[in-house]
Amino acid sequence: MNRALILGGVAAAALIAAASALFTVKETEQVLVTQFGEPVRVIDDPGLHMKIPLVQSVISFDRRLLDYDAPGEEVILADQRRLIMDSFTRFRITDPLLFYQTVGAQEAGIRGRLSSIVVSALRRVLGNETLLAVLSSDRGRIMGEIQRQVNEEARRFGVAVEDVRIRRADLPEENTQAILQRMQSERERVAREARAEGGEVAARVRAGAERERTVILAESQAQADTLRGQGDQEAIRLFAEAAQGDTEFWRFYRSMQAYREAFSDGETRLILTPDSEFFRYFRQAAPNPTVPVPSEAPPVAAPAP
Repeated sequence: MNRALILGGVAAAALIAAASALFTVKETEQVLVTQFGEPVRVIDDPGLHMKIPLVQSVISFDRRLLDYDAPGEEVILADQRRLIMDSFTRFRITDPLLFYQTVGAQEAGIRGRLSSIVVSALRRVLGNETLLAVLSSDRGRIMGEIQRQVNEEARRFGVAVEDVRIRRADLPEENTQAILQRMQSERERVAREARAEGGEVAARVRAGAERERTVILAESQAQADTLRGQGDQEAIRLFAEAAQGDTEFWRFYRSMQAYREAFSDGETRLILTPDSEFFRYFRQAAPNPTVPVPSEAPPVAAPAP
């Protein structure tokens, strides 16, 4: 009975020891085997592996691409511009043994190291570049240089840096306000220039239109005066020809015109002698047969009181 229990205990201990001697390495892992805290070997191949129970231990490291998002850091460019850089880094653990010896068993230990490495590389590289270069097509070249420098420093930790990118580059708040004010002033200056140029063009157009108007009016007035003169000349000629045909009639006609002009307002008073030449046609005893007599004589001006 006691023998059976002993054999069962030995078998159970053997099974436990065998189970603790076996471990599995996944495709996404790489394993470092240590013995009493000292590294023994690195296992990269996935599958079932063995170790010495109770003596050796296994530390797993992720072999996939890892990421690290750096906090925003202020960087001074070559043109003394200040930018707040928000970057991220993609890295991979390539040497688990060196990583364990320099950083430790936890992956979190490398993130603090990468933070200082990335910030230092950003300040070194961007310190020799202008804002225009950072915002232009040269940005790829700049990021390539930053990645190269970060990768060189990260190698001593058993890490390979695959990529470093700037997620966002912002101006400090005080610089942003100053730039916005300069942009506003520049836009206002451009608007003033545009308004001044528009006013100049408008003045030229108005001056040209006024000049053309003056010329057209002058030419029209000259043409009208010419036509009026020609009409007056023709009228004088016709009157002269008519007067030569019947002189007495035209004397009578001119007298009638004088009466109409003199008494048209109805308030005219004339003081004349009865034998005045002005009333010559009113004094005739009988009408001239060649001159028609109007049915009604024009009113005689009353003598002034």
